[in-house]
Amino acid sequence: MKTQNFYLKGMTLTELLVVLAIVGILLLLAFPVLKPLFSIAHGLEAQTNLKHLASLQESHYLRMNRYTDEIGAIGFEQAKLVTEENGTAHYQIEVVEVTKGDFLARATSITDFDGDGTFNVWEVDKSKIPREIVAD
Repeated sequence: MKTQNFYLKGMTLTELLVVLAIVGILLLLAFPVLKPLFSIAHGLEAQTNLKHLASLQESHYLRMNRYTDEIGAIGFEQAKLVTEENGTAHYQIEVVEVTKGDFLARATSITDFDGDGTFNVWEVDKSKIPREIVAD
């Protein structure tokens, strides 16, 4: 009986390095095009959190006939910030102003997404429509 030797030809180290270099160059070319998409995605994080906070404020208003400046009292829990251990949130959420018939909440970015020194800020009031105050 004759045995057959099957050899699997792999890549040499030189070929592997060339492939990695090409992939790296392609990533460097694509990154400036994709960078604005990261800012848009982070903006959606702020909008979602502010809409949720506005809904909680509205529920609190219907129960207590007033808005509150304590976000913990309405059940809103700030996610851990990226500056904290295991944190994922890029925005600090706070209620900045409360009157009898209105409130103002703000989401302030703790990360400068495009490196220009400007931090993104969003606000919402009882209309529940987030507005970008400072664009990043």
